[in-house]
Amino acid sequence: MSHPERDTRQTIVDTAERFFRDIGYQKTTVADIAKSLRMSPANVYRFFDSKKSINEAVLARYKGEHEAALAAIAAEDRPVADRLRDMLQTSYRINQARYADQQRMHEMVCAAMEESWDAILGHIARFDALMCKVVAEGVESGAFRKVDPGEATRCIRTAMIRFHHPLLMSQCSRMPGPSIDEMIDFIMAALEPPVDAA
Repeated sequence: MSHPERDTRQTIVDTAERFFRDIGYQKTTVADIAKSLRMSPANVYRFFDSKKSINEAVLARYKGEHEAALAAIAAEDRPVADRLRDMLQTSYRINQARYADQQRMHEMVCAAMEESWDAILGHIARFDALMCKVVAEGVESGAFRKVDPGEATRCIRTAMIRFHHPLLMSQCSRMPGPSIDEMIDFIMAALEPPVDAA
């Protein structure tokens, strides 16, 4: 793909994101996106074969930014427990800023879950890999108890789901439950090595 083609593709994604945020995924059409860009729908289809593909590109950018932020924290030279705590907090803050009380953005996520589940699974796998690497480092160094890093990572993700899943963040905010800080404290306490092993 040439540089101008990459720029056009990015402009389509930017415009689609604006429409999805302003009027919702369901109401947005490829014709809307094309008209806003003063191009024909056929030209949009040169870059994306469907609205679903455009949605996947928007979400890929979101998830890529999310994963890059977590990877940067994971690579920092500081105590592993601090890094894991910050990764969980950062993941929450990113999703909170992007999706909290954004009903139209929820449409986009729902569409991805129905139409592009493989893309969602890909993000979960990359999220888990970043977390697992940090947990494994903590186990190896003795900062965390002797647990299977993969199993621990899946437990952490499940425990944090109401704070990370875009739809559950909104729904669960009205239900009694721990705060984000309380849940992270609980997770970190579960990973602490026994006192006699410290």
